[in-house]
Amino acid sequence: MCGRFTQERPNAELAALFAAQLRADAGEGGRFNVAPTQRASVVLVDPDEGRRVLTEFRWVLIPGWAKDTRIGSRLINARAETVASTPAFRASFRRRRCLVPADGFYEWQRGPGGRRPFAIRPADAAPLAFAGLWSAWRDPAFPDAPDPLGTFAIVTTTPNELMAELHNRMPVVLPAEAWERWLDPGVKDPSELRGLLVPCSSERLVAYPVSTLVNSVRNQGPALIVRAEG
Repeated sequence: MCGRFTQERPNAELAALFAAQLRADAGEGGRFNVAPTQRASVVLVDPDEGRRVLTEFRWVLIPGWAKDTRIGSRLINARAETVASTPAFRASFRRRRCLVPADGFYEWQRGPGGRRPFAIRPADAAPLAFAGLWSAWRDPAFPDAPDPLGTFAIVTTTPNELMAELHNRMPVVLPAEAWERWLDPGVKDPSELRGLLVPCSSERLVAYPVSTLVNSVRNQGPALIVRAEG
């Protein structure tokens, strides 16, 4: 799974890197410990404007048909193997796909001394782009509310050789040449996207232990990504 990641760059920089218009509600960005239920930056094609935008959604996907937000706590990750058929994800997979920019993510390795946190980061320092799904949810109790709640989930797949030492799942990391196809709402046939939902090469990533400071979602800052000694 993917349960914590970083978006260290300012949103203005991310918008430029992903050729997207920065929405006014996106905030400044710069996060070292993004956790489920928190807001994070996503890139998508605006269904009304038809252009790529960077905005902020909550990291818990709430399907449009949900009666309340409680279902979202179980929907932070979508398995690549079943994303096209799972009721909570299939509509978003067909029509509402996004990119989740990341400078890295965290995983915990189980060992005799307990769970040790690791940072997994791009080997070339370029931003990663996780395959994501998004949804716009309106509270049935307030059907006339002007703005729906934007939410997202990250698509995960089997691990590459590097990640297999830490966990049995990893985020789908899309290469830059696949961004346009993944975001294109006109691509609705799952077979056209299935080939993208595979683990990236181990050579694209590096992994190293970090401080247990990352265990608390309240902790932020560059100290969280510093290599731990020992």
